[in-house]
Amino acid sequence: MIVVVAALKGGVGKTTTAVYLAAVAASSGARSQPTTLVDADPQASAADWFEVSEDEHLAPIRLVEAPTERLLLRTLERVTNAEHVIVDTPPGHERLLAKAVERATVVVIPTRVGGVETPRVEAVLDVVGERVPVGLVICSARTFTRDYVDTVAAWREAGVPVWGSVPERVAIAAGPVGALSEEGLDAYRAVWRRAARAAGI
Repeated sequence: MIVVVAALKGGVGKTTTAVYLAAVAASSGARSQPTTLVDADPQASAADWFEVSEDEHLAPIRLVEAPTERLLLRTLERVTNAEHVIVDTPPGHERLLAKAVERATVVVIPTRVGGVETPRVEAVLDVVGERVPVGLVICSARTFTRDYVDTVAAWREAGVPVWGSVPERVAIAAGPVGALSEEGLDAYRAVWRRAARAAGI
């Protein structure tokens, strides 16, 4: 399965989502398969995370840096049916995102609650089109608020599935300075299951 984590704006939890999904994919029990995290962002946030972190959940994951279209396509062409690949795409690079989506099994779009986020998600949905299954992950979610409830309802009414919500917890977004949060892993396991189901796996 090739999972493309897509956002055309930074700061919505894209790299955090990619790293956690890779950790979940690499430890998904009896069905675990070799897992590669492809860092296609020139800022190399995922690569920096792997370089600094000593978290055991990341140990079995292979990291590949592919910050250009050419490197990304070459990397994805080598993917076999025996592995999971998570792609952390760069913000603001529609062309590279479109190339990644062409090879995706599913697309995960991290977003946050707030009116300004809706057009940004819609821009990604326009790039994805009807080619592959797509679902949202609401990051830093205050799940007890009216804004959150209204946001989830609006996306569902629009026919865009919400595959998961990651509660607002400092530990989840701690990045490489701390171990991966168990709450975060649990939240992303639910996202992984829904993505796999959407992909027919």
